[in-house]
Amino acid sequence: MANEIVIKGAREHNLKDVDLTIPRDELVVITGLSGSGKSSLAFDTMYAEGQRRYVESLSSYARMFLGQMSKPDVDSIDGLSPAVSIDQKTTSKNPRSTVGTTTEIYDYLRLLFARVGIPHCPECGREIKKQTTDQVTDEILRLGDGVRGEDTKAIMMAPVVAGRKGEFTKLFADLQKEGFSRVRIDGEIVKLTGEPITLNKKIKHFIDVVVDRVALKDSATSRIAEAVELACKLASGRVLVQVLGPGGLPLGQAGGTSSGATGGLGEGEHLFSLALACPEHGHSMDELQPRDFSFNAPYGACPDCLGIGSRDEVDPSLVVPDPSLTLNEGVIAPFKSGNYYPQVLRAVAAHVGTDADTPWEDMPKKAQKAIMGGLGKEKVRVDYRTVDGRDTYWYIEWEGVLAAVKRRYQEAQSDAQREKLAAYFATVPCETCGGKRLKPEILAVTVNGKSIHDVTEMAASESLAFFESLDFKGQAAVIAIPIVKEIRERLRFLVDVGLDYLTLERATATLSGGEAQRIRLATQIGAGLMGVLYILDEPSIGLHQRDNERLIATLERLRDLGNTVVVVEHDEDTIRAADFVVDMGPGAGEHGGQVIAAGTPAEVMATEGSITADYLSGRRRIAVPAERRHPKRGSLKMTGATENNLQNVTLEVPIGTLTVITGVSGSGKSSLITDTLAPALANRLNHAHRRTGPYRKITGLEKLDKVINIDQSPIGRTPRSNPATYIGLWDDIRALFASTQEAKARGYAPGRFSFNVSGGRCEACKGDGQIKIEMHFLPDVYVPCEVCNGERYNRETLQVTYRGKNISEVLDMTVEDALAFFENIPGIRRKLQTLFDVGLGYIRLGQPATTLSGGEAQRVKLASELQKRQSGKTFYILDEPTTGLHFEDVRQLLEVLQRLVDAGNTVLVIEHNLDVIKCADHIIDLGPEGGERGGTIIAQGTPEQVAEAEGSYTGHFVKRMLELDRKLAARQS
Repeated sequence: MANEIVIKGAREHNLKDVDLTIPRDELVVITGLSGSGKSSLAFDTMYAEGQRRYVESLSSYARMFLGQMSKPDVDSIDGLSPAVSIDQKTTSKNPRSTVGTTTEIYDYLRLLFARVGIPHCPECGREIKKQTTDQVTDEILRLGDGVRGEDTKAIMMAPVVAGRKGEFTKLFADLQKEGFSRVRIDGEIVKLTGEPITLNKKIKHFIDVVVDRVALKDSATSRIAEAVELACKLASGRVLVQVLGPGGLPLGQAGGTSSGATGGLGEGEHLFSLALACPEHGHSMDELQPRDFSFNAPYGACPDCLGIGSRDEVDPSLVVPDPSLTLNEGVIAPFKSGNYYPQVLRAVAAHVGTDADTPWEDMPKKAQKAIMGGLGKEKVRVDYRTVDGRDTYWYIEWEGVLAAVKRRYQEAQSDAQREKLAAYFATVPCETCGGKRLKPEILAVTVNGKSIHDVTEMAASESLAFFESLDFKGQAAVIAIPIVKEIRERLRFLVDVGLDYLTLERATATLSGGEAQRIRLATQIGAGLMGVLYILDEPSIGLHQRDNERLIATLERLRDLGNTVVVVEHDEDTIRAADFVVDMGPGAGEHGGQVIAAGTPAEVMATEGSITADYLSGRRRIAVPAERRHPKRGSLKMTGATENNLQNVTLEVPIGTLTVITGVSGSGKSSLITDTLAPALANRLNHAHRRTGPYRKITGLEKLDKVINIDQSPIGRTPRSNPATYIGLWDDIRALFASTQEAKARGYAPGRFSFNVSGGRCEACKGDGQIKIEMHFLPDVYVPCEVCNGERYNRETLQVTYRGKNISEVLDMTVEDALAFFENIPGIRRKLQTLFDVGLGYIRLGQPATTLSGGEAQRVKLASELQKRQSGKTFYILDEPTTGLHFEDVRQLLEVLQRLVDAGNTVLVIEHNLDVIKCADHIIDLGPEGGERGGTIIAQGTPEQVAEAEGSYTGHFVKRMLELDRKLAARQS
């Protein structure tokens, strides 16, 4: 009992009174069909109960902030440890969150650079060393040279408080005792001798002691030197000088939040330090602190972008989404309609000697630059025809399309106009820091010749090699060795979970779910906890087969520390490596929720009636197609793609095939397809305005009529959205109910059966069936509506029935039940059949979109496409559609994709799953490695051709898969 987790009577969601005993301190894999109850068992039962018990062990004061956690529907769980969930939904979307900050590596880097970093002058690169009093005095005297004559005055100050909260009553009293009569508080000079100074202790203050007021001339050298010494004595080696203008007045607004600590110096203010300064350019620095290297604090962050590293600017590629158009055809998207701008653009084109009927891509670069960037003070004649037909002309100074869009955005009066123009903006690197996030003087601090940004822009594997090569001597070694040890360990964890291609500066918002999960996994290993129950949700997502072994070794390491590791997983290698396997089933949804098999992998494989066991043992398999398609309809060709790590890639996709893009993690698949090809096709074929990665040319578009990107994003963000509304099925069902005798007698139209408008819906919950309770500091909670009991409609509407069922009962049906119920209504049956065909027979018609997994949402989108009339010229793009899918679900998905291709369409899939790869007509393999060592196409052709390619990791695994498939086929025949 002590070494087991014993679950009795688990009934959460579709679990059917599950009793299960799981060994502790083992690697446990829970597998089964999609919707069979894996997550209900692992997350909604085990994790939820473990977390609830931990929260209940805290003090009542702490629980007040955490809120009450509901108890899962389970009789008892014994042997449970504190639980840590590592899922895919907790990635930070904050632009300040990076891989380095998430893994805490950046915290150690800041400490390392602050303690052993060597400062340099950002201008000349000279190493900055301490200055003497004489050097500082000479620098101050030079501030008056030839600027405002002999009578230039300056106030010498000691910055004693920099950005600290408090009243500082004792400080003022001590200063008065020492004979000082004035201080500058938050930019304003105040006398110490008058009324007692009272400050707001809740806000940060900046206090500078006025030491002397001097003339900047040679005769005052000794006086200035004395003031420097006194200021440095008061302010730990720092002196602040404010040069005054004519009449002894400040040159501009004082640095109210200055004192040099935040870089907010006022006009004419200069900070000197006896600690660190460049003798040639006068760049002074304080003693380095870890906070100076943080882009989230004002001390070191770039003052223009405030440490984010980017700004929103008008993007030329969004302004000109289709370069094949002419000015007369509306190539400038924001100005293609209206009367004024089209005529102005024609006038500018004529002025620079080009034709408004010339395609943009064939227009001279000089003309493009003039139209986009403007002509400065040059006058352009505009021959203008007014809306009512009158002809006139005038001369203008053309500001350029980019400046015009930005100006109109800033001057927009309505939200609608601002939103429309916002579509032409994109995030670009900050011009001041070049996207490096920090001030120049901080970036000039180096360790072994590298700045902190140089280290963060290396891939994790390169960074690890850099830190392993570091060699410190003397005092630096004593300080640096323990810090570097921590950095190396954390970098090694990143490499071990297959993320060696990620840079530390990469924003976490740009990571895939699998990458984010593996980063958190690496962080947990770094924590070194033991006796914990870790629950992971498909950590192998987005991971190439080559990196699987490293991931499994990492999970085993977490287990060997003395933890219980429970993994919800479909990956065959992970299942085989487990100590204990739990197979859920036998079907999905209502047909699942039972434990079909539990034991070692060998014991599970011997179980009859388990679909998982059938696939693992080879009794079932996904067959390789008898022949590959070679439609000879030409190809879609993109040349010169260079986004991120792509190295001038030429991509060619045969039209009318199932093409798979594969390659090791970080090799450039998403950069090529998601960031370049997909938006380029959407802009050309669907008239979208999306930012496109740089490429030279795209051909073969005439063979396509539209592009559809079927990703795993939710089909809706509120409980109102559901599968029936998404695929257009609900309109048909509402019309059917409105056609019943009862509805006609009452005068009910189809709108009466909508839960989105007043009339038939329950007004207490506005048709949601549940009410949102806003929780401060916690996610919003939804509770069932007490008026309609979650049925969404009012009593009168629910009295109308079709074949004994009311509209709410139909909403609650599974797709499988509804298919039998509506078998005599062809329009409804056809749409339901597509949902059933993509393996979603178990979901309910009215199931809220917020409760669907990414894989389920993607298959709802596929069903929506299948039930449309096919043109045979559609280009489908899918990014890892097998995420969350069992072997049997993958088989069903492949059948659906093959149906789309059989209808004449082209399907392009980014995928690591070998069953999908072996069934493709054409494979394009990127590599050879991830990050900077990737970005090239190393193999392409049929699976058989790629299997023989030298240097292709994918080819190696495909070859093994095809040989295994031949053996299984021979055995079955």
